[in-house]
Amino acid sequence: MSFLDDTIAAVATPVGQGGIGIVRISGPEALSLADRLFFSCKAGRTITAAATHSIIYGDLRDPADGSLVDEVLVSVMRGPHSYTRDDVVEINGHGGMMSIRRILEIVLAQGARLAEPGEFTKRAFLNGRISLTQAEAVMDLIAAKTDESRRIALDQLRGRLAERLEALRLALIDLCALAEAHIDFPEDDLGAGAWEEMGQGLEDIRQELGQLSRTFDEARFFRDGLATAIVGRPNVGKSSLLNALLQQDRAIVTDIPGTTRDLIEECLNISGLPVRIMDTAGIRSSAGTVEQEGIRRSLRALEDADCILAVFDGSMPLNAEDHDLIAKIVSRRAIIVVNKSDLDEKICFEELLPPHMPLVRISTLTGEGLDILKALIVKTNLRNWNEEREGVVVTNLRQKQAIDQAIAALGRGGEILRCGQPLEILALELRDALDHIGSITGVITPEMILDKIFSEFCIGK
Repeated sequence: MSFLDDTIAAVATPVGQGGIGIVRISGPEALSLADRLFFSCKAGRTITAAATHSIIYGDLRDPADGSLVDEVLVSVMRGPHSYTRDDVVEINGHGGMMSIRRILEIVLAQGARLAEPGEFTKRAFLNGRISLTQAEAVMDLIAAKTDESRRIALDQLRGRLAERLEALRLALIDLCALAEAHIDFPEDDLGAGAWEEMGQGLEDIRQELGQLSRTFDEARFFRDGLATAIVGRPNVGKSSLLNALLQQDRAIVTDIPGTTRDLIEECLNISGLPVRIMDTAGIRSSAGTVEQEGIRRSLRALEDADCILAVFDGSMPLNAEDHDLIAKIVSRRAIIVVNKSDLDEKICFEELLPPHMPLVRISTLTGEGLDILKALIVKTNLRNWNEEREGVVVTNLRQKQAIDQAIAALGRGGEILRCGQPLEILALELRDALDHIGSITGVITPEMILDKIFSEFCIGK
């Protein structure tokens, strides 16, 4: 028996206290199973006889002894017009760990299997209700940290990326069919014009895929967050900057060098851009073992960051540690943050820094310059977003890698066509490109990839 024939169940609401908790059941036995537990307040009313997309009020009882478990509302959604395209029942009980756990226990005792992470959404994909890009968008929508992140995920969920990729896939299928037809019937000379048209068709598809791939550089920030490291030598105001941006005392601030010894990470919403901002240990030469480990982590955060906020104390001359930091970030996407603008500045930073590096003066004490810094973070990292945000974008690394592999295969195919190499080699490259495009939407996807994708979902979704 296929696992798709199982009836599965899981808690679909967050763990903890709440007004309502939901146990979701999906599968061929969902209706009859729920019927064995449910007793309507109206005589003779049953789950199996209920109309689809209806809600019934009644009691949920344990069939083992008839004891009352909870007072519930039961939602009935018959397949194929349901989330999974199977019959779905959702038992809405009172929120709370013990109540919902007890409902799930008696549902499982009646023969349902506990759902695996993401199994409801996986069934929706396998049953053809949504594409793989839409399934991944479900997870993105749940994890969205800003309204802009939510909008992007919702566009993906509506199938805009899948539709565009499917159009490109169908166009590529036509070109592949033309090449393979000529392999089978070489006596039919299509003429030079046909091959030129094929070459242009391949290039057009490659260019469109390239446009999609380039959107990833900035769109990914809305899915994963912009990794931003606050770096600098001790006591320049890194922790004070974090606190000022968050508008709360998240990091300890003292005059003692080396107070921050580990990474502190928080999420900040700046004009819809989710920013994962990290306060790091001050970078300096230190003999202390613990502080040295903090400095090592700071340097690693600096290497991994998408954006660097390099903080300097404007009230003091630069020292060797400041100059070392400038050397480390000169080729990186960094913003120079000169703190303590409420005091007299000891040095002209514009004369020391490369002209391409943006600079902002702030005071974490008075709040001066913080709004300018926030705007600069957005402007520095979302240079092309105004043009890209109205179109289809790619936010998922798996999708981006598959697109790039398809682009590479089409590039090789175009070169084969220009050099007059055997069409059999061209056909192999075109099929390779088709496979990579198909793997994005799920037309062709190995089981191991599906398992990895859906394992990242929460149980109950």
